Amino acid sequence: MAQPLVPDTSVVIDGRVSAKIKAGELQGRRIVVPEAVVAELEAQANHGRDIGLRGLEELRKLSELAKMGKIELEYVGIRPNLDQIKLAGGGEIDAMIRDVALELGASFLTSDQVQSRVAEAMGLDVEYVRPQREAVKPLSLEKYFTDDTLSIHLKEMAIPMAKRGRVGDFSLVRLGERPLSERELRDLSREIYERAKVDPEGYVEMEKMGASIIQLGPMRIAITKPPFSDGWEITAVRPVAKVSFDSYRHSGMLKERLKEGQRGILIAGPPGSGKSTFAAGVAEYLLSCNYVVKTLESPRDLQVPPEITQYGPLEGSMEAAADILLLVRPDYTIYDEVRKTRDFQVFADMRMAGVGMIGVVHANKPIDALQRLLGRVDMGMIPQVVDTVVFIEKGEVTHVLDVEFVVKVPSGMVEADLARPVIVVKDFESGLVEYELYSYGEEIVVMPVSKESKKPSWKLASREIEKEISHHVRGPFQVEMLTDSSAVIHVPQDEAARVIGKAGKNIDLIEKNLGLHIDVRTQDEEPQMKVAAPRMEETAKHLIIWLDDMAGESVDVYVGEDPVFTATVGRRGDIRVVKSSEMAKRIIKRMKKGEKIEVQRAGQD
Repeated sequence: MAQPLVPDTSVVIDGRVSAKIKAGELQGRRIVVPEAVVAELEAQANHGRDIGLRGLEELRKLSELAKMGKIELEYVGIRPNLDQIKLAGGGEIDAMIRDVALELGASFLTSDQVQSRVAEAMGLDVEYVRPQREAVKPLSLEKYFTDDTLSIHLKEMAIPMAKRGRVGDFSLVRLGERPLSERELRDLSREIYERAKVDPEGYVEMEKMGASIIQLGPMRIAITKPPFSDGWEITAVRPVAKVSFDSYRHSGMLKERLKEGQRGILIAGPPGSGKSTFAAGVAEYLLSCNYVVKTLESPRDLQVPPEITQYGPLEGSMEAAADILLLVRPDYTIYDEVRKTRDFQVFADMRMAGVGMIGVVHANKPIDALQRLLGRVDMGMIPQVVDTVVFIEKGEVTHVLDVEFVVKVPSGMVEADLARPVIVVKDFESGLVEYELYSYGEEIVVMPVSKESKKPSWKLASREIEKEISHHVRGPFQVEMLTDSSAVIHVPQDEAARVIGKAGKNIDLIEKNLGLHIDVRTQDEEPQMKVAAPRMEETAKHLIIWLDDMAGESVDVYVGEDPVFTATVGRRGDIRVVKSSEMAKRIIKRMKKGEKIEVQRAGQD
């Protein structure tokens, strides 16, 4: 009489037992399945993992074969408790399965090489079968893709959809008229898992209860199902283009910066703007400069050359992966994507260890990328962690920021004793300051300070006015744009009459030619710039300055003759100063002495 056969979990999941029976190898054999196998598969299935469902499906097939008289099937052994199931990764379940084979004197079937060697060492009659690698066949999913398809979106009870076009210029199109059923999504999901098993470029990146991420070559597939989502859904994303770093705006300046030494760079932009494509281009350029480049990704979907090793979370932890990377000693690491607090902390830790870091972050504006560091990284360390921000929109580099650290009096303050550490954020191309970040009391202020940030059209209009006025004025003069359609020119006292002309004839002609209203003032004339005494209000928490009809304007606030601060009037016509701040306390103290609050439009001193 033939020995009974005990299969372990690996061959049940692979479907090798039923395959051998159908091939005639195990006809009439007594197949003994340990209860530990059933418990492990059940636990996997309850956590939404496909391997558990596949294993239970194999047990169902064995039951059908037993009913047909092909085999004898029985379940024996002790069912493991919850703690033993949790220790399955350490071999607890495998040991219980081997114990069943030892007690029965059965032969042992496995496709797990470690399990096979342990069983042989214990004296079991072991049959080891290598995991089968079937020929890689095209996925049913691939029928939805065309050359210009960015992503496909499949949901049960919904018509299939796809994004087609290019980064920044795409449309959402229907892929038929018939909604997909739950069964179709389940079958497609099973096909994707099977492909990941046999495809050398395929792997399950992440698997949790109700959600899985699978990478198949350049394609990233997200599968969700209840209870995580309200129905089965499959989203597949695939890059449609590989863009050279040289093709981007500012690439020459950025190359010089990267060559200077290890940098801390954030690549920012809204979702789908082409950040990862740009990051891959940077990685390839750094490799060509003989730098050792690695990536930290979850999932690992950057399209980079094979010389660049792509790392994921080690045992679910990016911190652990970073520890290994520090031992590997890369020159640059691409971190895609930096989202959570621990991601920013890992990024900062590696940067401070001397590794060049390039992080990919979601942001709607360039300054938002830096603001995401606030509260996660000590403010004084930000310029050491990040010195450059590259902003991507619709696949193009639209803005680059340079980040520096200085000790100075913040813009808008005048008292020397207010000097403090300030993070100065400049436009990379022009060198003009756009923002200042500094601590004020217990708050961190992000202040737009560039007076050159006015509309580019104002600069052009100012040049045209200068050309026109130069025909009428011999001495020096200044042009100041007020709005899109009005300006002030400051001319010497003895030149004003010539510019205005008899009965205003000259200025009328100039205004007609330029399409602007122009106010002529002499340079020794003091314009009336102060706003009539603003209305003051004190609440429990704020000192409020009310400025009717000035919402959105930038103003300088004075106490007596002394400038105190610069602010932008709120939408309701108010400026609010927190009463607990030192600034508010000084203002209130001086007001009690009889000094008045005065306001003038910013930049008119």
